[in-house]
Amino acid sequence: MNKSQEKKSPRKTDEQAQFDSLLPSEPFTRRSFIATAVGAGFALATQPISAQTVIKTDSEGLIAGDIKVPAADRELPGYRAMPAGGSKLPTVLVIHEIFGVHEYLRDVCRRLAKAGYLAIAVDMYIRHGETAKMSNVQEILAGPVASATDAEHMADLDAAAAWAAKNGGDPQRLAVTGFCRGGRTTWLYAAHNPALKAAVAWYGHLEMAPTARQPKHPIDLAAQMKAPVLGLYAGKDQGITLDQVEDMREALKKAGSKSQIHVYPDAPHAFHADYRPTYRKEPAEDGWKRLLEWFRQNGV
Repeated sequence: MNKSQEKKSPRKTDEQAQFDSLLPSEPFTRRSFIATAVGAGFALATQPISAQTVIKTDSEGLIAGDIKVPAADRELPGYRAMPAGGSKLPTVLVIHEIFGVHEYLRDVCRRLAKAGYLAIAVDMYIRHGETAKMSNVQEILAGPVASATDAEHMADLDAAAAWAAKNGGDPQRLAVTGFCRGGRTTWLYAAHNPALKAAVAWYGHLEMAPTARQPKHPIDLAAQMKAPVLGLYAGKDQGITLDQVEDMREALKKAGSKSQIHVYPDAPHAFHADYRPTYRKEPAEDGWKRLLEWFRQNGV
């Protein structure tokens, strides 16, 4: 019996009842439960979404705009922001949610550029569909998200890092940050790239059932982190339980990792996403401060 089974179940809210209705009725393993819960919880957490953002960062003093990044099989559309006239700049790869490189991600890049970084985000679902133009979450999950592979994502991030190194970035000062599904990818990239100095994962999924396209998840790679990761998580997340967060903490501790996880007890999933109702100003601002300090502490 796992820890979550030992605890007395609280009274369900209407939202939790809706979540339960999305789960299959047949018996399944803990990991298959997690995989289903993640999909259902994510769908609830992202409705509705809006193109409007609370924070609007201008591009004064910056070079900012759309770019094309050469990858193994195609050019990846993306966005880059950096201080004007800068060279050998510390670089941050910004990994999008399942919604692609829309205005929220672009603004995040500009915020990082204002802090002195070259920030770059590329669309890593583009092979399987343009998610930024899709309005139905289930369509996105069943299409591009289900079709994309972790190997593609790792190669695309390598391509983004290589582009940045040739266009004003310092490859010796490379960091990564990502949100939601991009938070999960952040953990994976920290286990992938030995040149990485630091990573910050915002409420990225930690445990899911393995598939051919996604054979391993962050908890499977805890002992392989090549850069310290700061995980920023939400106590009220419907798709990522506190038990899973604690499991990841224990795995990192056992591995002797310098990675850390911070939880905001009253925050929901996607608390940094200022274009959604889930946005929470205080944890979002605190998390941003922690991100900048984490990068500084780790040489980026």
